[in-house]
Amino acid sequence: MKLYIYEHCPFCVKARMIFGLKNIPIALHVLANDYETTPIAMVGQKMVPILQKDDGSYMPESMDIVHYIDNLDRRPLLTGPTQPAIGKWLKDISDTAQRLLLPRFVRASLEEFATEQARRYFINKKQASLGDFEQLLDHTPGLVKKISQQLRDLDPLIKQPNACNGEVSEDDIHLFPWLRSLTLVAGINWPTRVADYRDNMAKQTQVNLLSSMAQ
Repeated sequence: MKLYIYEHCPFCVKARMIFGLKNIPIALHVLANDYETTPIAMVGQKMVPILQKDDGSYMPESMDIVHYIDNLDRRPLLTGPTQPAIGKWLKDISDTAQRLLLPRFVRASLEEFATEQARRYFINKKQASLGDFEQLLDHTPGLVKKISQQLRDLDPLIKQPNACNGEVSEDDIHLFPWLRSLTLVAGINWPTRVADYRDNMAKQTQVNLLSSMAQ
């Protein structure tokens, strides 16, 4: 099987996680961010992740891929409980996280942004809805302060370092990708339980953090 991704994409991380959690080998293929031909030929639109199955067919949508892989052996792993507070927290941080992350993704050494054309494609698309990237970077101190407080709000919700609710669940699939993305932002104050969970989940899922590129 092959998984087509962008390295920065939280939805791609969701799909990557289930392979790591179940220790299933997967070939990762990073697409250039401005390259439209391949995904459109596969699934009819420019999107990732896309799973190429063993039979050669293609499957888009991160959670569809997660459920497909989790149930391949008929022994699903994502059986733990979910808690509405995790979903609410993710909704609450969405705007702050995007304002911090989008300007930084294109400045990081990520394969999908290896060319100036790919970088410019992303910048033009995202600035149209979020605003000028340089202005967002100017607001870093306030945004970092806000996300640090939001992470402190998350800390008491983390029950175990190996699963946010005590048993691995879909909440982990939704939560870890955003924590992983936030490791790209320098200066964030990470509470102990959140940091332990973030680091443990990275090991369990075999998905690298972005700390080495923090800016």
